[in-house]
Amino acid sequence: MPYWGLYLKSQNFNEEAIGQLMAIGMLTRIFAPSFWGYLADTTGKRIELVRLGASMITIFWVGIFFVGHHFWLMAAVLFSYSFFQNAILAQFEAVTITHLQERRADYGKIRLWGSLGFIATVAGLGVLFDWIAISWLPVTLLLCAFVAAVISFIIPTPPLQPSHNLKKPLLDTVKQSKVWRFLVVHFLLQLSHAPYYSFFSVYLEEKGYSRTVIGFLWSLGVLAEVVAFTQTHRLLHKFSEYNLIQWCLFLAAIRWFAIAWAVDIPSILWTVQLLHAFSFAVFHAAAMQFIFREFEPQQQGQGQAFYSALWGLGVAIGSWLTGMVWLSWGAGVIFSVAALCCVAAMLIIKDSNMKVCNTLVHK
Repeated sequence: MPYWGLYLKSQNFNEEAIGQLMAIGMLTRIFAPSFWGYLADTTGKRIELVRLGASMITIFWVGIFFVGHHFWLMAAVLFSYSFFQNAILAQFEAVTITHLQERRADYGKIRLWGSLGFIATVAGLGVLFDWIAISWLPVTLLLCAFVAAVISFIIPTPPLQPSHNLKKPLLDTVKQSKVWRFLVVHFLLQLSHAPYYSFFSVYLEEKGYSRTVIGFLWSLGVLAEVVAFTQTHRLLHKFSEYNLIQWCLFLAAIRWFAIAWAVDIPSILWTVQLLHAFSFAVFHAAAMQFIFREFEPQQQGQGQAFYSALWGLGVAIGSWLTGMVWLSWGAGVIFSVAALCCVAAMLIIKDSNMKVCNTLVHK
């Protein structure tokens, strides 16, 4: 993700095309998670679907080497790749939570390993691409995909969940005020992340930062994420999910405002990268707890699918819009709008929290 925009730019795609291609990479998260979630919930073959997805993304990624500078061929490869990637992401969350069972507060201790892998890859590639052409990026990603496919066959099958009759249909669960408000808040937070995911590296390069520094800035954010994941179990024991989510949104807003208007001050830029611990890690851990509690056992795959789909929808729409207005609006205005999305989300979750508290008082 940090270097894909730079790679596309090196292939002579303009800013509008980069935004559209980054959006296409996320587009399948709108519908594919629901397909894979329904399939996993009805068949119970979660880990088998993860293995299928990991194998297929390796195969489809090979197509990158044959598309050249053709927009629609590139879009087709990214679309196919991400369709099967969605067989992995949401279902592997459900697999992990199922393995943990009553120890699910320890989720962060496992999730941090994905973040460590991200740090090693991003920091290493940042240094590498100051020495070699960024056109080598697809080769390194193919290697990562292949290793992930091999490792997926080592993951043990999760224990079978006891069978229960559904107390309520999936739609009734989603229509609950606290659930749909949470999903809207999640969408707005991901919408605010879109300029960061799609154009942060391009923005920094335009400001004169080297690719080594860009790589370390990304890695610092994920390092903060790793530390946060080691502590989320403590935070979840001390604070409610609603309070944690509100703080995550507040700190995300500060982060985007700082990137918008203080990018030329390295000390501020390095400092706000630490806020990724909240804008991603703490929010994500709280979200996993929320989904496990609010969705029934037979709905876990589809609950994760809703979460993943809104993630994709937020980033896809945000990436597309960012690409459309990047040159005319400028980064400062765009990241300021991202911050306002977080402020709007804070108001929504605050109202939801008050409703929950009032319900508990009446009970």
